[in-house]
Formats: sequence, structure tokens, C-alpha cells
Amino acid sequence: MIRSRGYLAFIIGICLTAATCYAVIATQRQQAQANFQRDVEKVARDTEVRLQTYFDMLLGIKGMYALEDRIDRQRFHRFVTELKLDRRYPGFQAIQFVRMVPETRLAAFSAAVKSDDSVDAGGYPDFLVHPASRRELHYIIEYTEPLKGNENAFGLDLAALPPHLRALELGRDSGEIVATERITLVQDSSGEPGFVARAPVYRNGPPLQTVEQRRAALVGFVAIVFRVNTLMREVIDTPLLEHLHLRIDDGGYPGAKDALPANVDTLLYDSAGKVNTHQARSAPLEGMAQQKDLMVGQRRWLMRFEGYGGARYSRSQLPVLLIGVAGFIISALIAALLVSTRRVIDAKHGLEYSLAELERQKSNVEQARSDLSVVAETLKQAQTNLQTSEKMASLGALVAGVAHELNTPIGNSLLTASALSDMVRDFERRLATDGGLKRSVLEAHLADARKACDIMNSSLTRAADLITSFKQVAVDQASGQRRRFQLDEVVHDTLATYAAQLRRNGCEVKVDVPAGLEFDSYPGSLSQVLSNLIGNALLHGFEGRDSGIIAIEARREGPDLVKLRFCDDGAGMTAGTLHKIFDPFFTTKLGQGGSGLGMNIVYNIVTGVLRGTIRVESEPGAGTTVTLVLPTRAPEGPAQEPAPRPALQA
Repeated sequence: MIRSRGYLAFIIGICLTAATCYAVIATQRQQAQANFQRDVEKVARDTEVRLQTYFDMLLGIKGMYALEDRIDRQRFHRFVTELKLDRRYPGFQAIQFVRMVPETRLAAFSAAVKSDDSVDAGGYPDFLVHPASRRELHYIIEYTEPLKGNENAFGLDLAALPPHLRALELGRDSGEIVATERITLVQDSSGEPGFVARAPVYRNGPPLQTVEQRRAALVGFVAIVFRVNTLMREVIDTPLLEHLHLRIDDGGYPGAKDALPANVDTLLYDSAGKVNTHQARSAPLEGMAQQKDLMVGQRRWLMRFEGYGGARYSRSQLPVLLIGVAGFIISALIAALLVSTRRVIDAKHGLEYSLAELERQKSNVEQARSDLSVVAETLKQAQTNLQTSEKMASLGALVAGVAHELNTPIGNSLLTASALSDMVRDFERRLATDGGLKRSVLEAHLADARKACDIMNSSLTRAADLITSFKQVAVDQASGQRRRFQLDEVVHDTLATYAAQLRRNGCEVKVDVPAGLEFDSYPGSLSQVLSNLIGNALLHGFEGRDSGIIAIEARREGPDLVKLRFCDDGAGMTAGTLHKIFDPFFTTKLGQGGSGLGMNIVYNIVTGVLRGTIRVESEPGAGTTVTLVLPTRAPEGPAQEPAPRPALQA
């Protein structure tokens, strides 16, 4: 009988060991897949952000032409040089201006370029339009910066090159930035894949609502030339390529009939360096293959990611082996112990053994209680640290959002100031050389100067408002200072810091907070609550959606209370999720950036600092509503312990 029990214990121990090994393997697999997914999202996001930065720069150059469409070579050269793009954005090959030249003006255009000594005192006597062709319209590269290393592109007639002509005509008719298909740059002898993004430039004054109007008003194009390998070296960390393989193919214009399947002719980038061959690669790890689509200048890029073995994605066999060996040994020892146990034990020895065992268990209980106290204190400290990190992360998000928002008005002001300076110098030159000016010329100059001043005033006013909102929110969240404040101002300042993220996610915000709701409380804590609710809506409620609606409203609930409601029309929550929403470390985004402390922090702040109540209502597919009832004057004294959990309604 005892021997049978020993065998049974051994079998049970082996089964438990096998189950533990399987759980460890499954956990390792999930972690590896999570690492791969995080790397894929980072590379795709960094590529999109880097390209958008270059395209914003291209639109900035186009904006110079919007102020004055007769930009000569010297002003174009000076503008590009002052931007110091080769140091700030080294991923491009050249910046160009493409002039539209009718066949009847081709000879005069060539003569003008050859005699242009505004940048080079010797002019360009060897300038030649190539390849030579006769057609109604020519699209000729007139300016290219830097000229050194790009001499072969100077004078290139893009109308004679079908891939370039197709992109030029699409950009001319749409008025948007358009990228070419994969091309080999004429100025690059290495044969690496490249592409060109161009934005159309139109004459000032004529309407541009229809295709015919845009064609009639076209002056040319501003362009930025890329070598894809150089561009991607800015985006991807070199150590990551040891584990992650990336291939980018040109998917063509969406809806185009001539779209080609992925092959060597559409290959833009291969992180393994196999640009012109199809060398065989080992199969990727299971679950480590994914495709991302990226729109670049109205063309669709197909980004294919594959993860391979190595320290980053592979699973270590050592823990499984150790668990298996330890489980086998322990199971064997337990079985041997049971088999070797004698059936007859002396009563005295049995009693002594029982008493000793009881004493040992008592000691173990005392030790366990002591260990649990230490663990509880450690967990409490960890929770405090994580709450602090959550607040600092929120503050970091505010900084990133405001920095993104400030980029546009300050950039517009810098561009407008540069253009205004050029106009003033040109006006002074004409006044000095001509000896006098017509009234129409003076009025035109004054109108342009007034327009430029209005642009700078509007842009700098916007930047000042953003900075004021950010300073107040940042100081409040960092200091936790108690003061008097208006509720509508705190809501406005908090939303201003999240304007970039809300706009990027297509979120519409409706605010109905009347003026005059004055609080004597902690604006930083209230802003932290609103920030966490906005972050939860973006991360959980609107995941996988292109748009969403957030509504914030407030009403008085008696002389000393205000009801503040935060609603979204997102995915909502199940009853099970809603029941655990305030639990610390509970998150539905485990391993995807969620700490599980966001709503726990909200609950502690509302009940412990602001001395209010909170209620959450949600149903799957019907959005979420968070209702706060807050006193207009927070009670004096230290923060209380959090109140009992509120009712949650599904």
C-alpha cells in the first residue's frame, strides 16, 4: 500500500513538473512575441515620423514660394543654406526646384541659366537640358542644393522620364506632395534604390479650386531626393538588425491599375543588404512575421518584418531544463520517502515527532508572517514608486504634445520673418537703384509686409497661449500646490497639452464647462485625473479606430459641490473589466505599455486628495462615462485614506 502511494506521488510530481515546464515555455513565447510586436511598431512609427519631418520641411520651402513665387537661385540657395539641413536632416540626397518650361521658351530659359551668376560668379556655361526631346512642356531641374555631388541632375528634363512625369502630373493636378516609384538616381553611381518627393508651386493670385485652374497656375515643383538606405539608417538602430529583418516594397498608388506584385523591381530597402538579389533566408520564428502599410507621398509602402533567432526573440531552454531536473529529483525523493516510511511507528517517537513538527510549523508560520510583512512593505513602496513614475510619464507626454504643437507656429513665424527680411532688402535695393518707386509698388510692398506681420502675430500668439497653458499644468502637476482656480481654465489648459495626441487620433472634444465654477483645491491633482482619463480613452477606448468623441461637462450640485462628467464613445468595458477597474496593477494592456495604476491613481486622488466621489458606467460598444462629484473647497488637513470602492454600473 505504501509502495503504491509512492509510485502515485512520483507520477503526480512528474505531471506537475511537465505542466510547469509547459507554462514557462508558453510565457517565454508570449514575451518574445511581445518584444517583436513592440520592435515592429517602433520601426514603423519612427519611419513615419522621420518622413513626415522631411515632408514638413518640404512644405516649409513651398511656403516661401507662397509669399513670393519669383524666387531666384541666390535666394533659394541662401534659404536652404540657412536651414542647415545637411546637419539636421542628413538622410536626404538633394533639395531641388523643378521649373515648368514651355517648348517656345526653352532656348531663352537655357540662356538665362547659363548667364546666372548670382551664386557662382562664372555662371553655368556648360548647362545643358538633357535628355534632349521635343514636347509641349518640359520639367527641368533648375536649382539643386547642394550642387556638388548632384551635377548629373542639374538640367535634367523630367518630362522625358515616364516615372517622374507620372508623379509630376499627379502632384500638379492634386496640389499635394507626391512621391515617385522606386528609381535609380542619376547622381548616384552605386545603383541604390531611391525616390523623390515633390510639392507643386503655383503662381500667387489665381484660384486653385479645380484641376484646370491648378494646371494653368503651375510654376514648378520643390523636391527632396532620397536614397532609401541612407534614410533608413537614421530610423533603425543597427543592433536591432541582428534580430529583425525589414523589407520595404513600393505598392504603387492606391487604386492604380499598373500596381506590381512585390519583386526586385519594387524593392526599396532590405535590411540584410540584399537589394538586387533574392538570396534565401532561413524561416522566421513562429509568429514573428508581420506587414505594415505606410502611405508616403500618395504611394503605399509595404513594410514586411520578420524576427529571427537570437537573444532578443529566442526562448532559453535552461529554465525549462532546470525545472525538469528539479521536479524529477523532488518527485523521486518524495516517492522514496513514502516507500521507505515504516508502517509501524512507536507511539512515543510518533508523539515526539508530532510535537517537533508542530514547533517547526509554528516557527515557519512566524517566519512566513515576518516575510509577508516585508513583502507587503516592499509592494507598498513599489506602488508608490510606480505612481510617481506614472505622473512623470504623464508630464513627459505633456511636454511632447506641447513641443509638437509649438513646432508649427514657431516654424511659420521663422519662415515668414525670413521672407519678410528678403522683401525688405529687395525693396531697399530697388529704392536705391531706381531712385524712386511707383505708388503701386509701394502699396504692394506694404500689403505684403502687413500680411507677413499678421502671420507672425497669429503664430506667436498661438505659441504664447500654448506655453502659458503648459506652464500652468506642468507646475500644478509637479507641485501639488493648493490654490484658487477656475474649473474651465484647468480643463482648457489640460486639453491644450493633449491637443497633438487628440488630433493625431482623430478625436473630437466637446467641452461644456460654464465659467464661474471656482475651486479652492488642488488643480494639479485634478489635471492629473483628467490626463489619466484622456490617456485611457486614447489607449483603450479608441484603439483600432480612426476617430472618436470625448465630452466633458460640469454642473453645480448644490452650493458646495460640482458634478464633473467625462464621457467617450469608445469600445466600452465588460462587466468583469469594470469590476476590477480600480484594482492596482490591473490592466488589459499587459506588456503593451499599461502599468495598471492609471485608474487606481485616479481613484486615490479623487477620494483621498480632492475629497470627492467617483462613479464609472460602461457597456461594451457603448462607451464609458466617469462621474466625479467634487467639493468646491477641499477640506483642510492631510489627505485621507481612500474611501470604499464606489458602485460600478455596466
